[in-house]
Amino acid sequence: MTQSEHPDFRAEQEYIARAYGHLDRSRDSARTVTDNVESRRGGTHQARYERDVIAANVQDRLDDLDIGDQSLIFGRIDRTEGDAYHIGRVAVWDEARNPLVVDWRAPIAEPFYRATGRQTMGLARRRHFITRFRELLGIEDELFTGALEESERDATSIKGERTLVNALETARSGRLGDIVGTIQGEQDEIIRAPLAGAVIVQGGPGTGKTVVALHRAAYLLYTHRFPLARQGVMVIGPNRLFLTYIEQVLPSLGESGVELTVLGDFVPDARVRGNDALHIARIKGDLRMTDVIRRAVRQRQRPLREDLVVPYGVQRLRFSVRQSEELIARTRRRSRFHNHGRKFIVEDFYDQLANSGRYEVDPEELRDHLQSTDEVRAALEWMWPVLSATELLHDLYGSKALLRAAGERYFGGSIDGLHRERTDHAEVLWTSQDVPLLDEAHQLVGPRSGKARDHDLRTYGHIVIDEAQDLSPMQLHMIGRRSLNGSMTIVGDIAQATSAWAHQDWESVVDQLPTHKGINRYDLTIGYRVPGPLIELAAKVLKLAMPGLTPPRAVRPEGDPPRFVVTTPEDFGNALATTIAEERAAIGAGNIAVICATGAAEDVSEFLNAHEIDHGVAYAGALEKEISVIEVSMVKGLEIDAAIVIEPDSIVEFEPQGLRSLYVALTRATRRLAIIDTGDSAHVLR
Repeated sequence: MTQSEHPDFRAEQEYIARAYGHLDRSRDSARTVTDNVESRRGGTHQARYERDVIAANVQDRLDDLDIGDQSLIFGRIDRTEGDAYHIGRVAVWDEARNPLVVDWRAPIAEPFYRATGRQTMGLARRRHFITRFRELLGIEDELFTGALEESERDATSIKGERTLVNALETARSGRLGDIVGTIQGEQDEIIRAPLAGAVIVQGGPGTGKTVVALHRAAYLLYTHRFPLARQGVMVIGPNRLFLTYIEQVLPSLGESGVELTVLGDFVPDARVRGNDALHIARIKGDLRMTDVIRRAVRQRQRPLREDLVVPYGVQRLRFSVRQSEELIARTRRRSRFHNHGRKFIVEDFYDQLANSGRYEVDPEELRDHLQSTDEVRAALEWMWPVLSATELLHDLYGSKALLRAAGERYFGGSIDGLHRERTDHAEVLWTSQDVPLLDEAHQLVGPRSGKARDHDLRTYGHIVIDEAQDLSPMQLHMIGRRSLNGSMTIVGDIAQATSAWAHQDWESVVDQLPTHKGINRYDLTIGYRVPGPLIELAAKVLKLAMPGLTPPRAVRPEGDPPRFVVTTPEDFGNALATTIAEERAAIGAGNIAVICATGAAEDVSEFLNAHEIDHGVAYAGALEKEISVIEVSMVKGLEIDAAIVIEPDSIVEFEPQGLRSLYVALTRATRRLAIIDTGDSAHVLR
């Protein structure tokens, strides 16, 4: 029987069309309200305020109803009591306010994702729809009759397998799509976990940990609209390419108010690009750098080197070294931030200077008279300069003497590695490892304005941290201070930890985060993205990189085997061009990524240009083109139809965690993998 011959096919297609009709009418009604509100001008302040509130609420509703070209309905549950509910992306009602579509996040929809043969959760049948926008393509039914099939005894068994495989084999668009129609039981358990406390999600390549974390953010906002709409939800990604890749998921689920960010956004007044060398990154990521920065701030709070004598009329006013020492000690006790202390320094300085004369002197008049003089300005700047975080760190890096005074007791002579020649402050490029140091400095120096409220730190009711296994203690410390109540979703894979601070376990990650409300850990064990033959190949590398870890179990055990292309350095360009052409022909529509060692993207791009192959490079059109060149340090978390990994030995040799980085590169493809080698470096993979 073909899918169109399913006895309920026509009825379900008509039901889907009816639901779309009501969705369209709901959007039209919301737009009419918006037009009416915008047409009313003027009125009292109260009327204008109420109009703005109505307009904002209606716009939120329009955002909820805007599902683009995504399918509205993807399933149905039939309960043993006789009720049936269609499960979809957003809730839709008919004229009598009867539910036509139940939002996938609603409690009544939970059995659609969680029911098993052993625990039916009151279901008699679960139905999955294969759809393309408004068109129904197929129906897949699961009956809960009480007789348990062997696969139904396992809580991790696949639900709606044909629907799931159909979604997995759809060509990639260069953007991560939602999985709302194919969420599996182990994923749904994470998505619906309680808000309070920290949730750790450990998952191998292709287990869907990132998209599960994003669905969890959407679920929490739906379930805890108040207070999360006010407190905010933030998703932290490893780089901007990754944010571009995931940016469509939450809007497709009806949530547009989640903040997507990278750590560099925490210091908006600094230009952040690139990473430090391994040994430097280790120092900058060490939590002892908080003490180094604190000492660096105190170094800028200095007593005078000699007494200051200022002529004023017939008098000579004096401010002594001893007075400056006492003033600095007193100000340190009084001021919350460094910059906040400047006003105390200035006020007390002029008071004491005025009191040093033989005749009465008004401190305010004295200040008006002397504040523009070079010697007074120099004295105040020496004792307590107004600083920005970037100025403080730039000055620290630019002086070996300052570095040693602040950090030698913690790092010995290796602190000299942070030294760099001074340049124009406005031209400085900071690395990713500098970001938490700048953030720490910003918390200590405070706002230039002296107003504490201008320095309030934005905190969030829930934070999602992706690729957390790569974050240094300083980076985790920076994130932790932005958590309002310890509610976090921490996502990653220890086997894919490739940074200078690659963690060996999750305990070392959560040690630096506020987890006072408890920790719940979940493991995703099923590989949805990577087909079996590619998982088997990557498992050889995993065995060497992390002997104690088990690779995920592939949903699709079958698939194209990996290809090995052996060439010479002289013929590398031709081999790459030929391999790209062969992969294009094999996958048809879809995207191809050429994955190389960090620092090699420009060279690879030149080879492609020489062969007139249109392509994008990370940060410059990657994922927008059919073919992208992506360095292995940037590819983590992405999924690609076909991956071409070049020179495995270069990845192993030059990356901080070479074998883990190779494991990452080998597990990006959803369909095909080719490996180009100019020697015999790929022998470990054979």
